[in-house]
Amino acid sequence: MSERPKKKRGLRGFPGIISKNLMPLNDNEYFKKKHANTEIKVMLNAFDAKEAALVIVDKGTLNVEGVPNTPRSGLKKKVLGWNGKIETTLQIFMDIVVGKLSLGGMSKKVISRKIKVRGIRKLLVLLSLFNILTYEENKKEL
Repeated sequence: MSERPKKKRGLRGFPGIISKNLMPLNDNEYFKKKHANTEIKVMLNAFDAKEAALVIVDKGTLNVEGVPNTPRSGLKKKVLGWNGKIETTLQIFMDIVVGKLSLGGMSKKVISRKIKVRGIRKLLVLLSLFNILTYEENKKEL
């Protein structure tokens, strides 16, 4: 009997989108040098998505994992060990990833509680990751 090898499914949904946008950083030398000693886990939870994304930066490498987004799934800090957390809608996350939402716009949404934030110092590292990506994209256009 022939056994079919199981295909390894990639990330789908919200974690897949985050992964596609952040994975080019693994090839970026500036990212590897700047975050060579960084170890953080950041939870990105979109209320209206089926899965949350856990972004892990570990000594110059970046990895994204999908975590089921159900009420009893254990998105808590004790279970997953995250250092920072952002909770908002999928549309606001896409605005952040694409670059439509600036730091000032984000701060307005944090004050109005449209974005819920925990561990703001660690989230600044995540913001620097997006800044590296946008810098590289602008550099390619020139």
